[in-house]
Amino acid sequence: MAEEEKESPFNIKKLLQSVVSHGASDLHIVSRSEPQIRLSGKLKRVNLPVMDGEITEEMCYSVLTEKQKQEFEETNELDFAIEVPGMARFRGNYYRVMGDVAAAFRIIPVGIPSMDDLGSPPLYRKLIKREKGMILVTGPTGSGKSTTLAAMINEINITEYKHILTVEDPVEFIHQNVKSLFSHRNVGPDTNSFAAAMKGALRQDPDIVIIGEMRDRVTVEAGLTMAETGHLVFGTLHTSSAAGTIGRIIDVFSGDEQPAIRAMIANSLVAVISQMLLPKLGGGRVAAAEIMVKNNALGALIRDEKMHHIYSQMQIGQGDSGMQTQTQAILAYYADKKVSKEVAIQYANRPDEMREQLQKLYGV
Repeated sequence: MAEEEKESPFNIKKLLQSVVSHGASDLHIVSRSEPQIRLSGKLKRVNLPVMDGEITEEMCYSVLTEKQKQEFEETNELDFAIEVPGMARFRGNYYRVMGDVAAAFRIIPVGIPSMDDLGSPPLYRKLIKREKGMILVTGPTGSGKSTTLAAMINEINITEYKHILTVEDPVEFIHQNVKSLFSHRNVGPDTNSFAAAMKGALRQDPDIVIIGEMRDRVTVEAGLTMAETGHLVFGTLHTSSAAGTIGRIIDVFSGDEQPAIRAMIANSLVAVISQMLLPKLGGGRVAAAEIMVKNNALGALIRDEKMHHIYSQMQIGQGDSGMQTQTQAILAYYADKKVSKEVAIQYANRPDEMREQLQKLYGV
């Protein structure tokens, strides 16, 4: 049986190895298609035959434990991590398409990048020196937010003596203890849920807490409470702008709860970093980040439910404490000839503003 699997071209670990060797970021397995990888943001078909549902199920089940198989069969959803020894770890997600098993794998590099490797703004080093408060790193799927957050945490690890508690589903980057002590908690094997982990977090004496995803009101409220009570909290959300991030958090709560939550955010928020990857001229991608650093004016807007004024306040405060809008971040790449005019407009949250600024500043 093992010999048959070895000879089969449909082998998950071999396909994951090809993701690494091609410098790709993702692998997709869906019935009625060939396997496909994502290279520089674009899907590319692997030179293999089209798969049917029987093949995708056999492939996907071959790397699961019995407990994972049972969970998937009960819920039709599964998040987990898998390692290709010596090459990389991957975050895996299984789901169903027209009744057949399908999968998406995202690479997690073995090495944790430094902030210098990523070209992170100098502001990030100032933010991570804060003793308490909440820093949110956000962006759509595939925006590199996990990598940016890992680099920030790595910087803390090599410079500070801290107890760092992470709650993730699954654990992605595994940090080795350098100066800091890590407690990596994996939802499923180590704790029943984000909410359960956050309830117990205060009793585990952390200095810093990383919440893999702020999915529900219990998790959000616990994170805000920890940020208010002397802890530095990092969280991620799938939002594409600073104002949208704050609105998403507030909307998790009912109307009568929202005034208190707005006050908590106004008091404890340090910054929102909303990141997006753009295709780079000559190949590869660059990360454009909208950075909102909360000041007194922004705190008042959050508290007073004037969310629609946040962006204009950020424009006024551009340059203060390293704050920048997404438009400003993309324009800087255009000025450095790293992205094209078309990409600048296509990826902008505010394309009309981008067109106006390109015309005003560069006459294009």
